Amino acid sequence: MGGVAVFVGIDVAKANLDVAVRPSGQHWRVTNTEAGIADLVQRLAGLAPVSIVLEATGGLEWPLAAALAAAGLPVVVVNPRQVRDFARATGKLAKTDRLDAAVLAHFADAVRPAPRPLPDETSRSLAALVARRRQLVEMLTAEKNRLPLATPAVRADLDEHIAWLTARLKQVDQDLEAAIRQSPVWRTNDDLLRSVKGVGPVLSTTLLTDLPELGTLDRKQIAALVGVAPLARDSGTLRGTRTCWGGHASVRGALYMSALVGTRFNPTLRTVYERLLAAGKPKKVALVACMRKLLVILNALLRDQTRWDPNHRVTS
Repeated sequence: MGGVAVFVGIDVAKANLDVAVRPSGQHWRVTNTEAGIADLVQRLAGLAPVSIVLEATGGLEWPLAAALAAAGLPVVVVNPRQVRDFARATGKLAKTDRLDAAVLAHFADAVRPAPRPLPDETSRSLAALVARRRQLVEMLTAEKNRLPLATPAVRADLDEHIAWLTARLKQVDQDLEAAIRQSPVWRTNDDLLRSVKGVGPVLSTTLLTDLPELGTLDRKQIAALVGVAPLARDSGTLRGTRTCWGGHASVRGALYMSALVGTRFNPTLRTVYERLLAAGKPKKVALVACMRKLLVILNALLRDQTRWDPNHRVTS
């Protein structure tokens, strides 16, 4: 490209891959198959792009992302919400595969998201099990909520389905435990995380699979990434309360339950919780602060590769 920085956006669909290139404005489409991906990788290698951006699409993006990474190309998988917010901010309200690819290329050029190592096959398998567990829990909760209002005609069916879902959930938990124990790295990190009172297998596996940045960022960065850092919403003379939003919803959900348990059984979290309540803070605010404190502790444990010591002060 004659020394010009090249940025690529790829919209991933089940059947096709739409590709847009900045600043040349090139666009083309290939099939989302092994042959199509191989052709695309070869063509992009000739462009020597600075960044290639894909959206996370629930797993459809991984074959392409893995092929690009294996070829040494700078691929980044980003949160779709970030891209949609960027599109609205730049006046791109229409949505087609071709336009989405162009927006991704523009996003790559303007934002310059930093590449990070892609999860390996073991990590993706473990993440798939965690996602499946989450689905089973949601289905089980829904069926249990239907049970009190069920008529006799469907009660037996609900009972049978609840029993089946419970058995499947137990099996997935066993599969998760086995997967973690088979990997020395996963096993070590799981043991470190679960050394903290209030941290059980659900939070540990969720963090290991959904938050690979844990242990690599400082306390402010990891809190903002998860969505437990209070963000200002001040403008002019308007001064509002700080709120937490964005981040990894799955991580926050698991963190919430562990922090709730921790306010009873973890001396460090209980002290934080009681101090904030005594200062007049609402219970929800105090609990979010405990979530942030717990996350900072776990981040430090993985960073330093040490077990939890309640008497040790956590640093950034």
